[in-house]
Formats: sequence, structure tokens, C-alpha cells
Amino acid sequence: MIQRRKTRRIKVGSVAIGGDALISVQSMANTDTRDAEATIKQIHRLESAGCEIVRIAVPDAEAAGKVKDIKARVSIPVIADIHFDHRLALESIKGGVDGLRINPGNIGSRQKVEMVVAAAKDRGIPIRIGVNAGSLEKGLEQKMGSVPAAMVESAKRHIGILEDLGFSDIKISLKASDVPETLEAHRLLAKEVDYPFHIGISEAGTLESGTIKSSVGLGILLSEGLGDTLRVSLSADPVEEVRVGFGILKALGLRQRGIDLISCPTCSRQEIDVISLAREVEQAMSKVPATLHIAVMGCAVNGPGEARKADLAICGGKGIGVLYRKGEMLRKVKKEDIISELMKEITSIAKS
Repeated sequence: MIQRRKTRRIKVGSVAIGGDALISVQSMANTDTRDAEATIKQIHRLESAGCEIVRIAVPDAEAAGKVKDIKARVSIPVIADIHFDHRLALESIKGGVDGLRINPGNIGSRQKVEMVVAAAKDRGIPIRIGVNAGSLEKGLEQKMGSVPAAMVESAKRHIGILEDLGFSDIKISLKASDVPETLEAHRLLAKEVDYPFHIGISEAGTLESGTIKSSVGLGILLSEGLGDTLRVSLSADPVEEVRVGFGILKALGLRQRGIDLISCPTCSRQEIDVISLAREVEQAMSKVPATLHIAVMGCAVNGPGEARKADLAICGGKGIGVLYRKGEMLRKVKKEDIISELMKEITSIAKS
């Protein structure tokens, strides 16, 4: 059983983060925020995939002016990503965003920071302090002696600015493209603050390589109880970030959403095409809202054992599949009928 780090609880719109709240999955729109229609359309796709919080870039006044329109037509909380210009943060708050991602030290003078903090406090929205290894303050790494230590020092400086202004509705991210550096930074800061962590591996890579790197890095952090919300950063469709994020949480037993599919590695014992069948099952079940454990097994060696643990299972035979439900054998079905028969059983379970 994973023991999560005890953190204070904040809320981003309707989504609680920290404390005993579920670890939430977020993503970031990669559309031009100035194109409100495209951004709204993408957020709707993310919502359908299960995304619980979405971040949008606000690089200029035109983008800030679209925030209100976007907020009015989406259901999940929206966070505005702001750099350098406090006016963009103020305009985004007026537009109704549910949170800000800023670094207080890079949006101008103390007076400007005070204006943003006052507006955020008035609207009851949190601020995420985002520290990236690739954009640390000049000379900080050399002074601190390592990237993780420099990341922690940067975070503490930004936290101090907000705390001095009486603001504590904070979450923190410490992201690097290097997994060990990311791990060490979180371990160091976790000893000093109780603010919730937004975790991720920055610039993780493509769908394949980024999934591997993120699964390793986030999996280790989560197994150590570190992490209250996450984003998987991929050079891919943002919907894939959501899919991978839930997959990581599901593998650790921290969230259960949708289909949990297990399938055996292929070997010479298999009596059906496990690779094709598992892919077909995964695709067919991808939009099923029910939480189900499904096993696709190629032969009778491990198949019956896995079938006993699964809600539904298929064990391969010569040109057929043996269908199990809750460990009980139901019937034999032809290979070409496996998907349709599985769907019938899923419908039956959903109605019961």
C-alpha cells in the first residue's frame, strides 16, 4: 500500500488537489489560444478522454482576451500559463480561469506581483509555482552545486515571495528532462514544505520514448508517495498524455478508470493471435466508461488462473476463444466473434 505524503489541500475549480484527494490527471492544450474554437474543440476531446484539469498558454493580450470564451464552453477547470507579464495574469483572472501557473520572480516588480496575488486571493484561485531545470535563474546551479538543489532553491525563493504576501494557496512543480534530477529535487523539497506537488518529466519525448521516461520517473515518485496531480509531457496528441497518465496511476493501484487490460507475452504455446486480439480489445474498450479488468490469454497455461482474477477473460484455443466471467467459464466463441461477445458481456455487467 502506497503511503502518500501528507500535504495541504487546495482546489482548482471543482478539482481538489492534495490532502486525501485523488491524484488528478491534467494536460495542456497545444492549440493557439487565440483560436478559441480550436482550443475549445481540443479541450472537449481531452474531457472525453478523462482529463480533469487543462492548462492553456496565454502569451499575449489577444490570448488573454479569449479566456472568457473558452471558460464559458468547457467543463473542466482551466489554468492559465503566464510568463513575464503580470497584466496577462490579471486579464486571465478576469476571464474566469481556475488557476495560474507563474513564477512570481519573473512577472515584474513586487508591486506587480502583489496585484496578481491580490486578484488571485479575491477570486479564490491557486497559483502553481513552476520550476524547470532548463530555465533556472542565472548562476543558481553553480551556486548550489547541483541541478536538484538549484531547483529546490528556486522554488523556495518563489514560495517565499507568495508567503510574504500572505498567500498560501500554492502547488509546486519541479520538472527536468532528466529523471534522477527530477526525483532528487522532489525528495529534497518534500522535507521542507507541505504544499502539494504537480509532477511531471519535462520534455519527456515522443509518444513511445516519453511514455517510457514518464512512467519510470512518475512511477518512482508516486511509489514514494510524492505527487498530488500529474501531467505526462509528450510530443504527441495531448489526449495521449491523459491516457498514459491514467495508465501510470492504474498500474500503481492509485486510480481505477476504464478498462484494465492484461495480455500475455506471445510464445509458441499461443493458439490465437494474441497481438492482434489484444489490440482489437484495447481499441474496442477504449471508450467504455465502466471500470473492468479484462484478460486476453493465448493458451491454457496461465489463462485459467488469470481468468479467475478478471471480470472478463478470453483464453485461446485452436481458432476459438473460451470466454470467462468472474472466473466462471461461459462458452466457447469463434475467433471472429470474440470482440462482439465481449461487448455483450460488458453491456450485461453494466446493467447488473
